[in-house]
Amino acid sequence: MGNLDYKNFSRRRRPHIQPRNANLFITFRLVGSIPKSVVRLYKQKKVWLERQVEQLIGRGDEQNPQVVQEQLLRLQKFSEEWFLKFEDILHKAKTGPLWISNDAVAEKIAENLHRLDGKELRLDAYTLMSNHVHTVFRPLLSEKDLIQVPAAEDLSILLGQPPAALALIMQSIKGRSARECNQVLGRRGQFWERESFDHVIRPGKLRKTLLYVLNNPVKAGMVSEWREWRWNYCRKELLEFVR
Repeated sequence: MGNLDYKNFSRRRRPHIQPRNANLFITFRLVGSIPKSVVRLYKQKKVWLERQVEQLIGRGDEQNPQVVQEQLLRLQKFSEEWFLKFEDILHKAKTGPLWISNDAVAEKIAENLHRLDGKELRLDAYTLMSNHVHTVFRPLLSEKDLIQVPAAEDLSILLGQPPAALALIMQSIKGRSARECNQVLGRRGQFWERESFDHVIRPGKLRKTLLYVLNNPVKAGMVSEWREWRWNYCRKELLEFVR
């Protein structure tokens, strides 16, 4: 699971590959929704694992590719485990703000997601929870956004990390919605946590990811069936897909 400032591990520091037709699974959350001590521990461990991979790549082609692959899988597993840990903390909602439980705030967030649909992204699904948002979308990239480099030399793809253009999309979503939500709440200051959890959805995993997103309110005990949740959305063409 990457974040908006993820590193490219390619030993020649090549530009990121922009995966064509990639569906992305994104989770972003309210500022302070996870204790800083937990986030700090996660970052320390993640940086250490990333450095292990960088060191292996820096040794050159003589390095056993199996060792590199094992480290990549270790890093991927670590990220997945911590994502689930963070999810558990968010669902228990024992720390931080719960501003999205305010319908007027949720409405502003939903409006901003739909505002970009067909322009910067193709919106497939989302769910709005009290302190975080899950969404699935496909960035709509122009030709100038698509930089092709040999896939074997860009480990961000092996890690399932998203294209660099995602940062611009997230700025559009989070920047405007933060301003509008703060106005609704009559507050100032940071609204969203700067980092997001993001991941390229691998082939054959779209349905599973959509169901995970849509069933978040069910898992949290808010409703008995995902269609009952007011702040769930699924693109019309995908409704049969998630039955």
